[in-house]
Amino acid sequence: MRAGKRPGSDGARETGFAQHREGVARLLASYHAIPPDGSVRLAKKTSNLFRARAKSSTPGLDVSGLTGVIAVDPVARTADVAGMCTYEDLVDATLAYGLAPLVVPQLKTITLGGAVTGLGIESTSFRNGLPHESVLEIDILTGNGEIITATPDGEHAELFFGFPNSYGTLGYSTRLKISLEPVKKYVALRHLRFDSLKALETTMDRIVTDREYDGVAVDYLDGVVFTDAESYLTLGVQTDDDGPVSDYTGQNIFYRSIQHPSLVNPKTDRLTIRDYLWRWDTDWFWCSRAFGAQNPKIRRLWPKQYLRSSFYWKLIALDHKYDIGDRLEKRKGKPPRERVVQDVEVPIERTADFVSWFLEEIPIEPLWLCPLRLREPSPAGASAARPWPLYPLEPKRTYVNIGFWSSVPIVPGEREGAANRLIEDKVGDFDGHKSLYSDSYYSKEDFEAQYYGGDRYLHLKDRYDPKSRLLDLFSKAVQRK
Repeated sequence: MRAGKRPGSDGARETGFAQHREGVARLLASYHAIPPDGSVRLAKKTSNLFRARAKSSTPGLDVSGLTGVIAVDPVARTADVAGMCTYEDLVDATLAYGLAPLVVPQLKTITLGGAVTGLGIESTSFRNGLPHESVLEIDILTGNGEIITATPDGEHAELFFGFPNSYGTLGYSTRLKISLEPVKKYVALRHLRFDSLKALETTMDRIVTDREYDGVAVDYLDGVVFTDAESYLTLGVQTDDDGPVSDYTGQNIFYRSIQHPSLVNPKTDRLTIRDYLWRWDTDWFWCSRAFGAQNPKIRRLWPKQYLRSSFYWKLIALDHKYDIGDRLEKRKGKPPRERVVQDVEVPIERTADFVSWFLEEIPIEPLWLCPLRLREPSPAGASAARPWPLYPLEPKRTYVNIGFWSSVPIVPGEREGAANRLIEDKVGDFDGHKSLYSDSYYSKEDFEAQYYGGDRYLHLKDRYDPKSRLLDLFSKAVQRK
């Protein structure tokens, strides 16, 4: 069921679940059509992964019937959602009831299943954790062709907790039941400027702890670093008070609106709740500048429907296919470039030091900052030490996600992925870790030492994918199979 049909009535729920069962039947039929010696993978044309994958001649899983919102329960504040449903469709369905997912990743075409199995984050993560923490139950197609329902305290609890950050190597979600939270019509913003990274770190830590700033509650929190002498925290507060709002879906660019000269008086702004949730999508944070879309002359001619991350993805795909960027660099007499597209997490008390190192060593700016903490209390059945074993966040500890998405010149004679390898090593030195949606260069030993694998993962593979129909995590994330 698509957004706009208000999937909350009993009749709509029955229709939604009936359509979902049809989609699951097609999925299972496509699974059984794959040869026994063939790898199982999705047949999807789009992806929010930034790492290349080896081509496969094996037919993929038919997920065409798993793209919608199945049902919304506005009283219980829950939603049943198909695994391939985008957050754009999910948000449209829930906002109709004044509700939203507890964490809404920044790009419209990220799917709920993708955000859970591959992790997602946003400016509510300092109070709501990560998307998988608001999942109540999940239906998973495992490697042996069975669909099981995993819950925090049921028969398949170990798969429930091991599924996040498994990237499809333990199975694919067909349905997820998630918690929702009430939201108001608008978000009022304050952009705090800092000329010291340490001051920004200290203020961010205090806001995460107190959930307020200057006596005002904070509902949303993220930041942008332009230089070591110019960085910002953006504080969002929900409100139903009517008033003028800004629009960053056309000529105006959100991240540029953050900047202002005063270290004393914060700049303020207001957005509708929907425009706030998608404030980064119009320009893919700031990556649209690589396509010239931030040039005022070009932007005026750029069709508005193509000012969104899904279209930029198509341009990236063309670049990968034809090496357009490197060809242009060569014509300018410049070396090819190494893609450096990563999100890493470091403990909040190490944030300023890591960012300072990064700005000195890696010629990329701006950087995105997003604080996060695991939700408390952890779900029933979770390990007190590490409730989500494939992503080693410690309970009751604040981390900061640092996102950087660009490229750097390749230095002749250096090994492949030199900049990415340097970052991987340094993240480990700072007691942090990185997401796996992009290029990784770990050795097998280092990969497992980062808790991306290990005995618990191998146990889950043996139980739910005994014939290795699915790739293992190292093969997928590092070897790009």
